[in-house]
Order: sequence, then structure tokens, then C-alpha cells
Amino acid sequence: MDISSDKLVNRKIAREYKKLLKVSYQTLSDDDKNLIRKALDLAIDAHKDQFRKSGEPYIFHPISVAKIVAEKIGLDANSIAAALLHDVVEDSRYDIIKVGSLFGQKIAKIVEGLTKISRLKKDKILSIQSENFRKMLLTLNDDVRVILIKIADRLHNMRTMESMSPEKQIKISSETLYIYAPIAHRIGLYEIKSELEDLSLKYTDNETYNSIKNSLEKSKDDQNLYIRNFARKISDKLKSESIFFKINGRSKSIFSIREKMIKKNIAIEEVYDRFAIRIIYNSNNNNEKLIAWKIYSIVTDVYRPNPTRLRDWISNPKTNGYEALHITVVGPNKRWIEVQIRSERMHEIAERGYAAHFKYKQGNKQESGLEQWLNKLKDVLENNDSNAVDFVEDFKLNLYSNEIFVFTPEGDLKSLPKGASALDFAFAVHTDLGLKTRGVKVNGKIVPLNFKLKSGDQVQVIKSINSKPSASWLDYVETSRAKSKIRSALNENKKMIAEDGKEILRRKLKHLKISFEEDIIHKLQNFLNLQSSLDLFYGIGVGSIDNSELKNFAKTEGSSFIKFFRRKPKKNLLTNREKRLKNNQLVFGNGSEKLDYKFTSCCNPLPGDNVFGFLTISDGIKVHKSSCKNALRLQSKFAYRILKAEWVDSSHYEFSSTIQIIGIDNLGLVNRITTIISENLNINMEKMSFDTEGDTFKGLITLKVKNKNIVDKLITRLKKIKGVDKVLRF
Repeated sequence: MDISSDKLVNRKIAREYKKLLKVSYQTLSDDDKNLIRKALDLAIDAHKDQFRKSGEPYIFHPISVAKIVAEKIGLDANSIAAALLHDVVEDSRYDIIKVGSLFGQKIAKIVEGLTKISRLKKDKILSIQSENFRKMLLTLNDDVRVILIKIADRLHNMRTMESMSPEKQIKISSETLYIYAPIAHRIGLYEIKSELEDLSLKYTDNETYNSIKNSLEKSKDDQNLYIRNFARKISDKLKSESIFFKINGRSKSIFSIREKMIKKNIAIEEVYDRFAIRIIYNSNNNNEKLIAWKIYSIVTDVYRPNPTRLRDWISNPKTNGYEALHITVVGPNKRWIEVQIRSERMHEIAERGYAAHFKYKQGNKQESGLEQWLNKLKDVLENNDSNAVDFVEDFKLNLYSNEIFVFTPEGDLKSLPKGASALDFAFAVHTDLGLKTRGVKVNGKIVPLNFKLKSGDQVQVIKSINSKPSASWLDYVETSRAKSKIRSALNENKKMIAEDGKEILRRKLKHLKISFEEDIIHKLQNFLNLQSSLDLFYGIGVGSIDNSELKNFAKTEGSSFIKFFRRKPKKNLLTNREKRLKNNQLVFGNGSEKLDYKFTSCCNPLPGDNVFGFLTISDGIKVHKSSCKNALRLQSKFAYRILKAEWVDSSHYEFSSTIQIIGIDNLGLVNRITTIISENLNINMEKMSFDTEGDTFKGLITLKVKNKNIVDKLITRLKKIKGVDKVLRF
């Protein structure tokens, strides 16, 4: 670069620096300005020989990120300085120790968090991408500003992607939609969230993006005229009430219009609510709510409202802090239009998220809504048992869902995601209450645990010290908190059962004259094709490993002749192994996902074989042995359709099984049957029906059981009841 171009760059840097100070949402002191200037000088030195793909000097990227942090997110001087320094450690000779010595540990910690994120590899498959997301969120435990600056960094990258290859553009845009836009939404940065989504659509579906953009530009004049007509009818009434206000329009984002087109299967011309009208009024804290409802009254006096479309987020703000009244009315030209009523304070919060909260709370940065959200997030982060894909999907459920508000019996208000169940409510109140839930009453009536709640419901949890969570509970809940607590409890329960199973196995081996030693346990584990001793002890504890399998193992241990021919197992040994492995299932991919699959006839794989999944075009996943004659061709020619597959012991999962009972009708017979099922054998019943004809009866009972052995034991017990003639698996 020659001297003249150096001067031009320096002049541009000076202009951008002045803009940065001018657009800052926070009031900057002289010390703040000195700190920002010091960070800028170091960033200029660190990036002096670096250029972006567009050819622009790299220093303009951190300056642009800092401007977004200052203006759009509204953070403080420390955050602006950290934004200027966010790539320094990654791309230059400066290390984190040097940053700490020059700027203090607070800024150094933020920069270190941003450096860790930038070093994550992001060109992997979904499960790895999800793991990156998990690691990135873990930085929230240190300082939430890390994620806010990272969102600003991603926004500027999305704004300047023209020079990148199409493949890179699509990859970064997909990651933005999957990770960054949802976080921006959850934190309350609606403006940034919308821009991230629109820019992502620009690169993933450019044709649709341009079509919607052009349509919005053509209708802009009509939109402005409509807003003037709408405002004319209510402005005088608002002024007569001494309300200071402004009325403007807000176009829906291109991405949200496209989502509506897909959801309703309509063309752009058929999307009528392409914009909403905002009424932003001036008030103080004392009369803010009163004025909002006064404006609501005036608007609905002039325009007929849709009563089912009132959204009161002033009385009950969203958990990300959003406050407003939303109403839908029949406006000019008999057209439905959404009207958003906000105070200036509410509007700032909607635009800048938590930064506005901090301002209105005189700098109190422990704002409760943010802390509550972080605490919910930590519940999931602390659960190391869920894999990365589960984590992201659980988290996304909570990011995108609308909220409902339900009441405890005492009248306390609880916020839950839309779609949350009665069991979710129990865990939202307290983990121990959730784990000990026996039943739930909603509005005074007993309901199933998976009953979907709606706003206004009053919920009472019935607790029992004997209640324990089952694997089916994971299907009953929506919230990440409930899922993480249930998974942890199931693992603890498995360990407790395994402890009992260990003692049972010790006694059984003693009876078979086999010593209980580590070497023997390892051999038995391999004999039964189990992954760990925990699976072995658990299988004994729940009864999925029966005595015949232990006897067959004893035979192989006791006879050197059989040991010699172990590779050619007897027929009954193979049958027992197949019986043992019937409960095993395949999981696919690094995320260990359970998917539907079929076995192929070319190699006839059996449970326990080394296998892989092949994603066919028309017949789902087909499972082949790794030694199959077709394996090499499939893996070399269609590598992108190969799925890693592993067997897992699923004996701790519950399955539905229905039994039929036939006999002679006696007084109290049904009671004796249910007592044996639910109390003596501790089995959960899903459904039960009995029909009588004359003096005979026929009953069907659907149960939740862990394995076939438990069903067999139950059938044996039921057959002993006087009056029962037949008990069959149905």
C-alpha cells in the first residue's frame, strides 16, 4: 500500500471512529472514550497488514462490529472496546495475557470467550455444529456480552459476504438461521434477528428474496398512504386526551413473509398483513399502562377489533422483556391490520433488548428477566447426559415457542412455552415436585401427565413419595429443564437397579459355582454382547437377562471342550443370544439418533454384527453388515449417504404390551388384577377395558414394561387368580 492510500485509510478510520462515538446508545465519559481509542489503536496495529476477501483493510471489520454493539445492541464502553479487540488474539502477535495487562481482566475475559468461539471448526455435520453451539452457549456462564458481541460479528459478516464463494455463503447463512437468529430472538434483539434472517434468505434462496423485496418496494407508496388514512381518523382523539405520540408503519421482514407464504401455501400477492402500524407514545412510569389502554380504547372505538387477536404483553411481559399491546382491527378499505401500542421505553426495549432495560434501571445489570433466562439455560448446560443434537433441539423448542401463562393453586403466575404439558408445569415449580408427580389436576379435574396446558389454566400437582419418572415421561414434556431433570433421574435409577442386580448376580454365580471376580464379569459381559458391566448388572436387576443365559455361560466356563469349540455355538446357545438381543436397537450418526430402518437380504445382519446404515432414495435406511459384498461399493460411491450405526442395549426403555384376560366374573376380580399389576409388580397401566357377557368376562390391559420377562412373570401371577381362565399376550 502506498503513502497516499495509507492516508485515505487513516482518514476513513478517523471518520468511522467519530461515528462510533456519535452512535453509541450509552452516554460515554472521557474515560470511556479514552478506553475505546486505546482499543482502536491496538486493533489498528494488530490488523495493519491484513485484508478481507473484498480487498478492504481488515480493521474496518472490528470497527463495524463495535458500531453494531454500540448502536444496535446499546452496550457499554467495555463491550465496545472488546468488540474492537475481538479478533486480535486470533489473528495477531498479541496474546490474551497482553490484552489483560493493557485493558483489565473483564475485557480480557470477553475477548478470550470470543477467541474460543472463533477457533471452533464449523465445517462439520449437524451434530458437530450443534456441539459448537453448545460450547458457544457455555460462554454465557462467564459473561453474556460474549454472545452479544458474537451476534454483532455475525451480522457484519452477513452484510459483507458478496466476495465469498456460493458454497461458503450457503454454509454461513444456514448456520446463521440455525444458531444466531434464534439467540438474537430469545435475547430480544428483534431488529438484528430480522436482518440476520433476511440476509440468510438472500443467499439460500435469492430468487424468493428478490421477489418479495421488489414486491415490498412497489407497495411502499400504497403502504404510506394507508398509514396516513389510518392515522387521520384517530389522531384528533389522541391529541384531545393530551397524548404525545407518533404513528408509523413497520414492514414485516422478508423472511417472515416467506415463512407465511410457505405455511399457508400462498403467493406474495395474497399476504395482506405485510406491515403493521405502530403507535409509540410518551409517558412516565406511573401512567404508562393507563395510557396504553386509553389508546387501545380510542383505536377500538374507531376501528372494529378482533377480540381473539388481543395480545397483552404489558400486564405479562415476555421473558425476554418485550412489552406492548397488539390488537388486530378492521382498518380503512375493510382491511385487517395489526396495531402495536408501545411507550417510548417499550419501543427501545423492543429495538435494543436488554441494553434498554439497563438504561431504565439506572445501570442495574442484574435485570431479573435475563437472569431467569440464563438460569434456565444453565439447567440444560449442566446436564452432560444429553447429546449435542438433543440439546439444540430441546433449546430450539424453547426459543421459538410462544408463551402461555398458568396459575398455581395459590394464584402465582408461571410462564411456560406454548405446548407445555402438565408435567412441564410440575418441573417448572420445583425439580423434586416434578420427579415425585403422581397426577395433575387442571382447573379442578384430573388430567393425564401429557395434558397440554393453555393460558389461564390453574394447575395442581399431586405428589407421591413412591412416584418415579419413567422413560415415557420424556415424550410428555416440552421444556428443556424437564427433559434434563428426567434424563438425570433415569440414569440415577439405572445405577440403583444395577446395584441390586450386582448382588443378585453374585448370588446366582455362587449357586452356579462360579466366583464373582472382575475377569468373570468381563467374560460374561462379552458373552452377552454388552458394552459395560453397568449394562450387565442393570439387565440382571430388571430381569432382562434370565437364568438360562447364565447357565449357558457356566457351561462354557466349566468345559474346556466347549471352550475349544466356542466359535461354533450350539443351537440353544444361539437362540438364547438372539433372545437376549431382541431388545437391542440401532442408533445412527455421531448424535446416536433413533431412526426407522430395515435389514437387507444381501447379508442378513443380526443384532451384534458390525453394521452401517445406507440412506436409500425410496426405501428409507437399509442396514448392511460391514463385511457385506456390497459394502465397499456403497461406501466409496455414496459416502454422503452412509450412516454410522451402533447397537445399544435398550432394556431400560419401556415398551407397550397388551394382554388379554378371560375368565368367570367374580366380585372384586378386577380389583385383584389391578393390585397385582400396579402394586405387587409396580407396572404402569396405559389402558384397561373389561366386557362381560353372562357370567364370563374378557379384558384387555395395555401396560408399560421394560422387557418380555416382566410380561411373562405377570401372566404367571394372573393365571393363579381364582376365576381367571386364560391370560394371553394380545
